[in-house]
Amino acid sequence: MGMRGWLGALVEARMEARRRGIAAALAATGVEAQVEGEAVRLSGRGLKARWMGDLALREAVRHSGKGRR
Repeated sequence: MGMRGWLGALVEARMEARRRGIAAALAATGVEAQVEGEAVRLSGRGLKARWMGDLALREAVRHSGKGRR
């Protein structure tokens, strides 16, 4: 494996660790989270409770252009 391949593998490993860390942090708040490929999928009652109770979270999604229309 050349330098480029090694760096690519290192970046992939760091990204995967970051996704697992995000999922673990969400799980600690009561939100179900699963890593699926490059995405962290959220589900469960904990997510709804968090969403309804956190105006800043709702506003962030609304302004990101990724919320419901």
